[in-house]
Amino acid sequence: MSRFTLKIAAVALLIAMRSIAPTPAHAAGGEVALDRFLAEVTTLRADFTQSVVDADGETLQQVSGTLAVRKPGRFRWDYREPYVQVIVADGQDLWMYDEELAQVTVRALDRTLASTPAMLLSGSGDLRAHSEVVALDGAGGLAWVGLIPHERDTEFEAVRIAFRGEELAVMELVDGFGQTTRIEFTGVARNVEIDDGVFRFVPPPGADVIR
Repeated sequence: MSRFTLKIAAVALLIAMRSIAPTPAHAAGGEVALDRFLAEVTTLRADFTQSVVDADGETLQQVSGTLAVRKPGRFRWDYREPYVQVIVADGQDLWMYDEELAQVTVRALDRTLASTPAMLLSGSGDLRAHSEVVALDGAGGLAWVGLIPHERDTEFEAVRIAFRGEELAVMELVDGFGQTTRIEFTGVARNVEIDDGVFRFVPPPGADVIR
């Protein structure tokens, strides 16, 4: 499983969910926070730390960087430590840059997201028509909610999202090999102005561009 595949799924989860059926007032706090977040947030900036843990609890990877999101269909993940990688969606294409490989991959945004379970959250229809939304027990002072895709041939078997109050705090993606990708967010700022240039990617000089 490539590092980019993990990132694409996580990124799409943040920006793509737009049409979710209303949650009853008596529903769990995580579901309420999720619905409010998706309904109210139009832009988002945050720092993040991402780790991948195997089924035995061993950490396989840990990276950090920054995130910018603007609905609909625009986002940017900058991975800065310990390597530099960039993922930018400009509303039409998805650009993926690996500094170590000096390589840029460009794909049509819809087709790329369609290859991940995050496409279930693309906003085309009701999220609950494509995945089961389940309340989870709170842990660590956070309100958790789970998403389980109805289709079983997806790359990720489940997604867990946690909120601190109404703010996004943690996302966890669990794959069929028992690995968990955990993304923790800090310095979250929502509904702030983000310049259009953030979501435009220009390949660095000398980089191979693959379409």
